Amino acid sequence: MTAPRYAAVVLPVPVTRSYIYEVPDSLAERVVPGARVVVPLQRRSVVGIVTELDVEHPPQGVTIKALSAAPDAEPAISPALLDLARWMSDYYGAPLGLALRAILPGPLWSVARPAGPAPAAERLLVLTGNGLESLIERERRFKRAPKRRAVYETVEALGGSAPVSHLVRQLKLSSSALDGLVKQGLARIERVPEVRDPFARLSSPPPPTLTDDQRRVVDGILASELHQAALVHGVTGSGKTLVYLAVLRSVVASGHGAILLVPEIALTPQTVARVRGVFGNQVAVLHSGLSDGERADAWRALQRGERLVAVGPRSAVFAPVQRLGAIVVDEEHEPSYKQGSAPRYHARDAAAVRARLEGARLILGSATPSLETLDLAAQGKIATFALPARVGARPLPPVEIVDLRSTPRVAEAGAIAWSEALDSGIAGALERGEQVILLLNRRGFATFVQCPACGNVPNCPNCAIALTVHQTPPAMRCHYCGYEKPISEICEVCGHATQRLRGLGTQQLEHFIGMRYPKARIARMDLDTTSSKWAHHHILERVARGEVDILLGTQMIAKGLDFPNVTVVGVVDADTGLHFPDFRAGERTFQLVAQVAGRAGRGPRGGRVFVQTRAPDHHAIRAAAAHSVSQFAAAELPLRSPPNPAYPPHIGLVRFVISTADHARTADLAEKVAAWLRRAATERLEGMLTVLGPAPCPLMRLKGKWRWHVLAKSTEPRALGRVVRAWRARAHRGGAVIVDRDPQSLL
Repeated sequence: MTAPRYAAVVLPVPVTRSYIYEVPDSLAERVVPGARVVVPLQRRSVVGIVTELDVEHPPQGVTIKALSAAPDAEPAISPALLDLARWMSDYYGAPLGLALRAILPGPLWSVARPAGPAPAAERLLVLTGNGLESLIERERRFKRAPKRRAVYETVEALGGSAPVSHLVRQLKLSSSALDGLVKQGLARIERVPEVRDPFARLSSPPPPTLTDDQRRVVDGILASELHQAALVHGVTGSGKTLVYLAVLRSVVASGHGAILLVPEIALTPQTVARVRGVFGNQVAVLHSGLSDGERADAWRALQRGERLVAVGPRSAVFAPVQRLGAIVVDEEHEPSYKQGSAPRYHARDAAAVRARLEGARLILGSATPSLETLDLAAQGKIATFALPARVGARPLPPVEIVDLRSTPRVAEAGAIAWSEALDSGIAGALERGEQVILLLNRRGFATFVQCPACGNVPNCPNCAIALTVHQTPPAMRCHYCGYEKPISEICEVCGHATQRLRGLGTQQLEHFIGMRYPKARIARMDLDTTSSKWAHHHILERVARGEVDILLGTQMIAKGLDFPNVTVVGVVDADTGLHFPDFRAGERTFQLVAQVAGRAGRGPRGGRVFVQTRAPDHHAIRAAAAHSVSQFAAAELPLRSPPNPAYPPHIGLVRFVISTADHARTADLAEKVAAWLRRAATERLEGMLTVLGPAPCPLMRLKGKWRWHVLAKSTEPRALGRVVRAWRARAHRGGAVIVDRDPQSLL
């Protein structure tokens, strides 16, 4: 009798330890590190990941349960991805189970369907042909069934088999005639596996020929060392995507796979079309907007090596690409690459670790790189390849800064800040048959409602934020928790009958634009208009076909769009995020304005950009108007260095957010967290750690919970690592403290 074997299994729960289970002999071949297993846990079953085999015999008297099932023939998580999960757990201070949960798509954690969504199957009609070789026999069989004969001869002409859906939907043949052939024994129905690919019918134009500058960058990247990351720093319109595709073509030609990360689902259709133009059906798309079946099919195709190129946003960094040769992070500066729940990883940093683990090449790209990436490039840790000019030597569009404090305004706009300069620019473009893009990074109709008599502003009962007014459908909504109520007509405090709308949102801007330019065809692109699966794609297709004259929207229209007929870009209010109490506010404003300015002038007609602001001398606005990253960095970096309070990239940062339903308990717990950090700084870290706080968060209440935070700073990454791992090792209940290493926002 062989001795029992035991496996360490990590479950997708916020618990720091693994669980020990006995491995039945019947499952021994499938139970290896990285394998998915179904295990009993108290009175239920859950899916877990095997992390270690042949662990020590458990203590005497401890009852060890056996694994229930191992649904996969091959491990779901490769050794490299298992090591990446361990790194994420250590670096971000998250339980290993939560790191593993982030790596596998959600459907694969289902106990109800442990094998994941069933593969799609296509129904084929296959002819048997028995006895119909002679024309006489064929006439006899089909004498009274002309529709069956039409089906038979059509399928015969198609090679003897054809998809049922094609015969019925495209060729309009009778489904009853198909059934009749099967009953006669002249055909049979077969089911063959089919990959659900929602992008299969996407038009895929072939890529244009590389320019001399692009070829120089491609050759430089391919000639560089694999272990050194590359930054493609190219101005907007310089063709960075063509560089990525040329490098990936070389990688795939050598028998390796690749991952291309994009920051927004809205960009995926355009990017996928370009990638398909190079790699055809070797491309798999992974993102949360797809159905469970579509994601599972794409994941399986990559794991089996049937597809070699994965495209998607943040979570695609974990795609099971075989023989990974390169990872590209497009628009690497985008804050959407930061995960908002545990483990709070940054996809750019996770990509760097995975590339190192698998010996793959890492390529970052942006017209406005993050200051962290610029700092690494300055230290020589990242090789920089510049694309300083647009394709076709087209100039960057001139940017006019419009000072809203003094500029003449259009009288008909009322309270809307609408300058004569922007108005005349739009009118001229419309007269010439050109297109316009307008950016306003605030959705809704108005920012808030205010009583003119007592000044009351209706707030969200769950969050410390004013309710935003929406008109389609009409309601006052909280953009954080989703609470909504009818729009106030009478002040709930003093009873005054007239309420005033304050602030400007995209819905109100759309209404004004429609009144101001009644002949213009307008499309709005924000979270309210893009909630359905293909909404982004449909809107942008209309713009590409010239069916939209003015495209207005939030930050999702600021990047990745290439429409040659767009000659005017207007930033309606550049100050929406400029004065937030966050050290990255200036950087985000610079990147947003510079990116949207780059949407203009991509065609032979050139373009102009108008930036409306009340802070025309702010260095972020000035640098964006000059299309100059170096000018912004030269002004911003000193503000994050001593004697000013130090912030990244000069220093590492960990944010502890304390959140409970009771304000007093939240403040008390925040004091205890700060005290624990200060003891760690003095007793174990030898002064390498600086602790700030506790203090209320700028958004002090969200979703019914009060929020305080404490910041831990250090120039030594190992000091921050020791802090987050020590905190992870403590016994915690209730999830009242969130640990966020390298936070992208302090709000």
